Amino acid sequence: MSSSESHDTSRPSDGKRSKRATKSSATTTAKSSRGKRRTAKRAARTSEPVEIASQARTSKRPAERLRYAVVGLGHIAQTAILPAFAHAKSHAELAALITHDRTKLSALGRTYGVDALYDYSELRRCLREESIDVIYIATPNSEHHELALEAAASGVHVLCEKPLAVTERECIEMIRACERAGVLLMTAYRLHFEAANLKALESIRSGAIGDPRIFSSVFSFQIADPDNIRLRRDLGGGPLHDIGIYCINAARSIFRAEPIEVQAWALNSGDPRFREIDESITATMRFPGDRIATFTCSYGVAATGWYQVVGTKGDICVDPAYEYSEGLETQVTIGSKSKTHRHPKRDQFAAELIYFSQCVLDGIEPEPSGWEGLADVRTIRALQQSIERGCALELPPIKHVRHPVPQQRIDRPPVPKAPNLINARPASE
Repeated sequence: MSSSESHDTSRPSDGKRSKRATKSSATTTAKSSRGKRRTAKRAARTSEPVEIASQARTSKRPAERLRYAVVGLGHIAQTAILPAFAHAKSHAELAALITHDRTKLSALGRTYGVDALYDYSELRRCLREESIDVIYIATPNSEHHELALEAAASGVHVLCEKPLAVTERECIEMIRACERAGVLLMTAYRLHFEAANLKALESIRSGAIGDPRIFSSVFSFQIADPDNIRLRRDLGGGPLHDIGIYCINAARSIFRAEPIEVQAWALNSGDPRFREIDESITATMRFPGDRIATFTCSYGVAATGWYQVVGTKGDICVDPAYEYSEGLETQVTIGSKSKTHRHPKRDQFAAELIYFSQCVLDGIEPEPSGWEGLADVRTIRALQQSIERGCALELPPIKHVRHPVPQQRIDRPPVPKAPNLINARPASE
């Protein structure tokens, strides 16, 4: 979630949901592509990136639309995921909505022309009867694991919001379940397809700033509502899982490596909002080659979200770096000369839908895969343990991880205007 993302936590409701059993031609294609999974899995286990995103834009064979079910209709779904289907309609069809909130189902079903409306308890029936190819999980963090296992058991591909899960064990179970079922699992890191962040990666890899040595970042905002799910430990809340994960993922992508040692400190001002979780966390991560990353994530200070990479010849600053609701900016400074690249607001979620749909149709393991999601969650868990123990912790090597490449960039126009929210609030409220 970014600083404006929120998940669906509506309470259960009774009543039947309308259903539609229309079959999609993409269903047959998606199932036939499973024979290619073995090759895809082998590719996912190599250290070299598989540069496939350009296929979403340049593939000569006609695109076929996959049928998506969106599970969880909170703020992020309403402001970003659901509108994104209009910009990804060549690849993805919004076929079903799933939540406990009957008001949301009814209103959003009308808005997006979706007749297949289901309760969480009807997930398996929805996936079967609506011929769903892909499930997009946008629920509280604590629910990702169970929903992904259910989708895999139904032979449905999984696109899951970050963090992939709350614990490493849950991430591994999700990965293994999808492998056994022959379906793809992608962690929804939208910035892996976004121009400003990929421009920064491209500049760093070209040697423009020399050898990148230092990464620093701050991502923060104020949470006003004491009932915000980010403040609930049982739902996987807290700044590390929510916004610190962006800083971790950016550092790993920039250094193209995994941290080998981490240490973190929790900061709490005594504000009653933060009874269950930490208000702020400052962390340090040491990477191979004497490279260092530091970041602070907080729910108790003013909104900001940037990172800077300092190399032996210059530096790169991306500010804002993590948002989807505005344009992003990259500044490269070499000596006394600076050059600014301004990137207008784009539909980052449509890019995800296009990319993952093409991966499914072509039978290619996505980047970011479930392994990428696991890599961040294991770092988060190590940072939490560092706080508890009051010391630095070493991390063992991790396999199967790839990193984003500039060729993954996909541009789509922004959502024209923010839709009216139905029983949902922004994160900062």
